[in-house]
Amino acid sequence: MNDDLKKELNKIANTIRQLSIEAVQKANSGHPGLPMGCAEFGAYLYGCLLRHNPKHPKWLNRDRLVLSAGHGSMWLYACLHLAGFPLSMEDIKQFRQLHSMTPGHPEYGLTEGIEATTGPLGQGVANAVGMALGMKILAEKFNRDKYPIFNNKVYCLAGDGCMMEGISAEASSFAGHLAINNMVLIYDANHVCLDGPLNECMSEDTKLRYKAYGWDVFDLDGYDLDRMEQIFSSLREKQERPALVMMNTIIGKGSPNKAGLHTAHGSPLGSEELALTKEALGLPKEEFYVPQAVRTFFEQKLPKQAELEAEWHALFRRYSHAYPDLAIEFKKMHERHIPEDLEETLKNIKMKSPLASRASSGACIQVLAEKLPQLYGGSADLSGSDSTMIKDQPIVTTGDFNGRNLKYGVREFAMAAMNAGLFLTDMIQPFCGTFLTFSDYMRNAIRLACLSPYHVIYQFTHDSIFLGEDGPTHQPVEHYAALRAMPHLHVIRPCDSHEVRMAWLAALQYNGPTALILSRQNLPDLPETLVPYKDGVGRGAYIIKKEAHRPDYTLFATGSEVALAMEAAKALETLGKQVRVVSMPCWEIFESQEKGYKDSVVEGDLGVRVSIEAGTDFGWQKYTGRHGINICIEGFGHSAPAADLAQEFGFTPDAIVERLLNAPRSSS
Repeated sequence: MNDDLKKELNKIANTIRQLSIEAVQKANSGHPGLPMGCAEFGAYLYGCLLRHNPKHPKWLNRDRLVLSAGHGSMWLYACLHLAGFPLSMEDIKQFRQLHSMTPGHPEYGLTEGIEATTGPLGQGVANAVGMALGMKILAEKFNRDKYPIFNNKVYCLAGDGCMMEGISAEASSFAGHLAINNMVLIYDANHVCLDGPLNECMSEDTKLRYKAYGWDVFDLDGYDLDRMEQIFSSLREKQERPALVMMNTIIGKGSPNKAGLHTAHGSPLGSEELALTKEALGLPKEEFYVPQAVRTFFEQKLPKQAELEAEWHALFRRYSHAYPDLAIEFKKMHERHIPEDLEETLKNIKMKSPLASRASSGACIQVLAEKLPQLYGGSADLSGSDSTMIKDQPIVTTGDFNGRNLKYGVREFAMAAMNAGLFLTDMIQPFCGTFLTFSDYMRNAIRLACLSPYHVIYQFTHDSIFLGEDGPTHQPVEHYAALRAMPHLHVIRPCDSHEVRMAWLAALQYNGPTALILSRQNLPDLPETLVPYKDGVGRGAYIIKKEAHRPDYTLFATGSEVALAMEAAKALETLGKQVRVVSMPCWEIFESQEKGYKDSVVEGDLGVRVSIEAGTDFGWQKYTGRHGINICIEGFGHSAPAADLAQEFGFTPDAIVERLLNAPRSSS
């Protein structure tokens, strides 16, 4: 690297430091340590390395940068601002303020140039692995000789906390297994945690750990620009495996009294130390100052970056003429095209009742995979149990990314976060599966999918105590309520194959995450649920048994308990009772309906309101009221056959009828 470029990059690095420490100080909140320590890398990354176009940040073949150490967000915001992304100086000054474009941690969809929502440490590593995997899949599918449609890199900057979180180990192990050779993880090894020196809580040999995963490992002084250029240019030219760059930095570099200390990690420098730091670095006293030379440097890069994208579009036009069928499929995947007749297609899938809803969903997946080239699925070592395998498609294996089935192994948390990365390729519609009780492992990744939002579909099977003999460790009880508590997550628990079909339609049409909650045991098809999407699952809740006169009881149920509610209703009617039955596959969809419809289903004089669901009753009071009856699981399950558990917990028609008839009447 020539000396003039080094001078330019060092000037950019100090500008990144100045913008970062002043924004954090102005907000009186934030993390100045990482931006100060990684400033040279930021200057090199955005000044030399990344192939992207800040004026068109969504160009498909761009390089991606994920900041897993999301607390260092001001580093990223400063880089984006200087590089020419649509992030103004006023946005920088509004760091961490209400409704600003520069929140405390990066948020996808809010600010251009942010590739993933990060913050909870380690998840960005798994997001990046998912992106890199997706890009390998797309390259395998679309690239042809002389037409490298996808040849980009995915970079991820992680810190000590990311490396300690277990999700990074899961994702890194998986990336090494598949030899994902477009993934570069930069470890900001500053040897400092928020609480103090790293050696107080971590002493592993991270380099050896990553070598054991199957990664190539490089050492880098974070301030040696020549070595930086050598490593990253070699990885650009030829990379055979995922790469870890151990970048040794000084947290808070430039601060006379806080550099290298944990006090630089998570709080502003303070006005006095900020002034001393600016003096030590030779920075101007003017706040939020950007030298004209820095502005000019990046302005001169913009035409070249636009030219990179223009060359790609020209290449793609030639490709479209040479491979028109692939170009059509490319367009469908990029648009995540859903055929207009998909509802009819789903309805025409032949299934034999009774059938476990995991099996009916598996049947839907086979047909959907034929119709939707963007659909890719995987499982956490359970594809034979959770019915997620696309049967006529191969499995992605080491060095071969031609399949549409992903075997994540027993790595639920990383699986969920990697699915976010697959979605973020802008080409793939991912779904993944495991048992419902293991959604606990995935919870924080699902939460970020809701926050972002990401269009990811989770297939959770073995959805109740009725999975039987595996016992309470595997029998979900609180999980429906826990998932329903997440904003923007559609939790759909279909009662039979008819509702399963429409649940998939709902999941594909919703531009956010969906959890499909499915049974292990067989469920009968109910003729009452064979209705158009717009009248059934598309409403979230709907009446499947209407009373002739004012109801004595209204039974609300989901999943396997809907058929049970119907049996109980018939038994009550033989005793002269009027009963309404409401199937409620998705509370979230129901609550989005117009008031008139909701009132017609759940409001008015409905007699005794009863919920029937094989989980906790948490949340049901919204529909059953203070004086309703909630037939639920109040503790944990047992290891026993499903029929015995139904008797034990009162989930039989006779037990329900007896409970309702003997329940004390409210005086209200």
